[in-house]
Amino acid sequence: MGLKGKLTAQIEMKAGGDVFHELLSETPHQIPNMSPTTIQGCNLHQGEWGTAGSVYFWKYTHDGKQRVSKDVVEAIDKEKRSLTFNEIGGDLMELHKVFKISFHVETNGDIDLVSWTIEYEKLNDEVDEPLTFLGFLIKLSKDIESHHLKA
Repeated sequence: MGLKGKLTAQIEMKAGGDVFHELLSETPHQIPNMSPTTIQGCNLHQGEWGTAGSVYFWKYTHDGKQRVSKDVVEAIDKEKRSLTFNEIGGDLMELHKVFKISFHVETNGDIDLVSWTIEYEKLNDEVDEPLTFLGFLIKLSKDIESHHLKA
């Protein structure tokens, strides 16, 4: 197997793609209220919320372990409803040379679909593909959707 890869998943967002995009791009610090078992904190380390170049510091639980992540907001596109994070520090960087997470929302008829993509380069062949992290992103999406459908 190669060290570089790309994983993608798509999930229907009944709560609306605009709500999802706005939350992750402009107010991610509210996510722990919606998905406390997944995300325990999101703090602004540098820049402004919702601005490319800003740095976010996340506290989260993945595979049953408390973890941290430091991400640069690489790109935000409100029209395309997309966002890209580039990992620059934290637990994922202990296993990866490159780890980028992006999502975009597309509308197909009356259905909003959220597509998550992880682009990565592992440090070596001993590192597993980040399939469980893709599952983590899907769970996060479902938690956010459930929160908004209850409101």
